[in-house]
Order: sequence, then structure tokens, then C-alpha cells
Amino acid sequence: DIGAYTIGRLFGKHKFSPKISPGKTWEGAVGGVAGACLWVLACAGWQGTFGHALVDQWGWAFAVAFAAALGALSIVGDLFESLLKRRAGRKDSSSLLPGHGGVFDRIDALLPVAPLAFLLTGF
Repeated sequence: DIGAYTIGRLFGKHKFSPKISPGKTWEGAVGGVAGACLWVLACAGWQGTFGHALVDQWGWAFAVAFAAALGALSIVGDLFESLLKRRAGRKDSSSLLPGHGGVFDRIDALLPVAPLAFLLTGF
């Protein structure tokens, strides 16, 4: 999310899905996937991290490919949550975290990714 947000804000010009989530751009999506790949590579040297487990289990090439797939899947989770809010006519899923779109905005990308990440690393 951080990579997508940062790259999207700095370079985003081409809308990704304007009817569902007008703020998302293709540039941000690429930034998010690249950020996931870079994070896995950066963490691969630290025992006990997801990046290390992924590289240890699958090797460098597959670890990067899986990181890209998980990054893309996180975007799907984010868009799905945005779609649910739009259909419900709500801007935020709750007011527990003001200014953040609600609690689900903090975990919408994690929900579809976590089970698959768990399976990929064999924890």
C-alpha cells in the first residue's frame, strides 16, 4: 500500500478503476507491486522474515514472482473493499479510525494475501 500510494501520488496520471476507486492509478499499481518485490528482496537476508522464508523455500526467482503476485492480489483486495463501500453508499467502512476510511481500509489488502503467503512459506 505504501509503495502504491507514494508512486501514485508522485507519478499517477492514468486512472486504474475510476468507478470503483477514483484515486487509484496504473502507476500506483505498478509501484505497489514493485514495492512488494523490493520488500521481499530487502528482507530476504533476515532470518524469521517473510522474505527470508520465501527465498529459502522457493529460491530468488520464484520469491520475486510470488511477491509480484501477492502485490497484485493486494490491489484486488483493496478494490473489492472499495466496491463494497460504493455499493453500500458509504465513504468509510467505520469511524473507528478517522481519516483512514475505516478499519477495513487498513486490512483490505492483507485479507486475500495472508492465507496465500502462509501457504507459500509453509509456516
